[in-house]
Amino acid sequence: MRIALAAFAMAAMQPGMIAHAQSPDAVDDPYIWLEDWSGPKSMAWVEAENKRTLQRLQADPRYKTYYAEALTIAAAKDRIPYPALLNGRIFNLWRDAAHPQGIWRHTDTAGYASADPEWTTILDLDALSKAEGRKWVWKGASCLDPDERLCLLRLSDGGEDAVTLREFDLENGKFVEGGFTLSTSKQNEAWLDRDTLLIARDWGAGTMTTSGYPFVLKTLKRGQPLSAAREVYRGEAGDQVGVWPFILSDGQGNRAAFVRRGTTFFTNETFLITPQGAKKLPLPPKSNIQGMVDGHVLIQTSEVWETGGVTVPAGAVATVTLRDIENGGALVPTILFAPNARQSVDGVTATRTRVIVAINDNVRGRALVFTPGAKGWTSTPLKLPDNASIGVVAATDKSDLAYVNVTGFLDPTTLWSVDAANPAPRQVKALPAKFDATNHIVEQFEAVSTDGTKIPYFIVHRKDIVRDGSTPTLMTAYGGFEVANTPSYGAITGKLWLERGGSYVLANIRGGGEFGPAWHQAGLKTKRQIIYDDFAAVAKDIFARKLSSPKTFGIYGGSNGGLLMGVEFNQHPDLWNAVAIQVPLLDMIRYEQIAAGASWVDEYGSVSVPAEKAFLEKISPYANIRKGVAYPEPYIWTTTKDDRVGPQHARKFAARLKEYGLPYLFYEDTAGGHSGDADIEQGARLQALQMTYFAEKLLGPAK
Repeated sequence: MRIALAAFAMAAMQPGMIAHAQSPDAVDDPYIWLEDWSGPKSMAWVEAENKRTLQRLQADPRYKTYYAEALTIAAAKDRIPYPALLNGRIFNLWRDAAHPQGIWRHTDTAGYASADPEWTTILDLDALSKAEGRKWVWKGASCLDPDERLCLLRLSDGGEDAVTLREFDLENGKFVEGGFTLSTSKQNEAWLDRDTLLIARDWGAGTMTTSGYPFVLKTLKRGQPLSAAREVYRGEAGDQVGVWPFILSDGQGNRAAFVRRGTTFFTNETFLITPQGAKKLPLPPKSNIQGMVDGHVLIQTSEVWETGGVTVPAGAVATVTLRDIENGGALVPTILFAPNARQSVDGVTATRTRVIVAINDNVRGRALVFTPGAKGWTSTPLKLPDNASIGVVAATDKSDLAYVNVTGFLDPTTLWSVDAANPAPRQVKALPAKFDATNHIVEQFEAVSTDGTKIPYFIVHRKDIVRDGSTPTLMTAYGGFEVANTPSYGAITGKLWLERGGSYVLANIRGGGEFGPAWHQAGLKTKRQIIYDDFAAVAKDIFARKLSSPKTFGIYGGSNGGLLMGVEFNQHPDLWNAVAIQVPLLDMIRYEQIAAGASWVDEYGSVSVPAEKAFLEKISPYANIRKGVAYPEPYIWTTTKDDRVGPQHARKFAARLKEYGLPYLFYEDTAGGHSGDADIEQGARLQALQMTYFAEKLLGPAK
């Protein structure tokens, strides 16, 4: 289940689409009261809807089996314990049946490479939650360079994006008495030095953007109250996102402090923090600093950058020197990697002396190691398994050790250690097979969209399926925010669905990042209909190949993918027999007023712009439900603690279906945030409920 929003043109009607009418605004929207996030009337409605849905789905005898199988996989002790490199040790946040919220623990690198590492628990989140009467959900830690002993732990109450920051000592495994403790807020932090933090948070009235993110950065000294913090930089209330401080350091001792101002979701300004104030850097708006090696600052671009006589293509990785940044001189970039039309950069990681760049090549993973030298940069490919997704999961500027994850649809995930200075990958962990894939294959095809563009997709199915359209099939996609959807080992999908004879499809539609910035930008704002056309084109291609058919076909997606599902539900109700809509955006007329919606105007457009409003009215799922249409019965689920997209969209969509006498199922989990990740039981429950729904629709009654 992929859920994301790193933070989330149609001139005439297309054949097969449903007619549209004027969309509701706050005045004539009869379900505006369901936007009251946790109000008693809203929660009473949620309780009644949950009761109806759970009574039906949990009464299906398959539910208990699905739940047990999903929980067994989620809680299994033979999972890969993913590493974080801190304080010269390997840290890991681990969840299992005994620790559903998780324990934070550590071991050494030699122990981690063994079959059975000896772990030392440093923090038990379940015990902490019980002692403090809160459901603390882990959101990460930021630690003070260079010794990485003192850390700020990011703890969320129930899984929402807002967090509490608490200082923790890794040496004694205790919260620091009298240390930094910052109350709950959406906030971003960096250590300036041992006794000084850079903090952007809610400082009171007028310090948060309309999308709910902080735009005022201050320094806070140890022992000071928040009221004594000193302002060092201020964005603007009208910024679509907010500000983030960060520290750039490398293995050679170079160190500098920066602040990133997110003017929109995809454009930003970066400032060097100096004693004289914040100094703006001459970087392109669609670019991001990704790290530093030996004084070379790594820049990833999403637009063409022409400077210093060099043209850096969109989607490339380049370097500039920290010296030039600090001196205010002209920036003359050096290009490390420039993708071709079927490639994209999936990650840029700095180690002590090297740079590792993970790329997608026709939606297949590759990785390259770049080394600086007197004559420029040289590159070496990492020899890793082919036909898989590849990503760096842990690295540090304290050494050249890195850990690389390799995963594919049918091959269990493996973890490899890499010495970037001598890149010969060594497998250190492997996930045991979680489902029987011996009779399955993966095929990659291309569908032709409405404008003639070829859209790749993967389909996983049994080798012996009869190509008569009878195979039950699930398809997913994301299609937004330049996020690439790549092959991965879905243990729960494999166990609950593939083992039972179903097929699985991953569609690489536009809006994502599979082929770089241009693939994403092809579907921005009023051009977005092409994303929805791509998805429908993939389904039609599958039907033409007789790999499935509408009556045996189900689709699902979350967040921006939930919006995709809502649009497809409206525009092509005849193509699917089941639609699962997860933590979705659905009211595209009011999305800017709900939760963090205003931060995504750069992706979707705004109702304040007439042409963009007209387009949003045409595609908004909530506004375009029609009485009397033979829609498939959807399953809509969300979480109360989602403070990113918000549960309001899902609630209102379900209420409108009910008003029109249309069938639907709605479920709202009371914890878990946007990712539904409060604990492993919640994840298993959400998976089991959704799979029971798909079984009812695509497999028929339980036997």
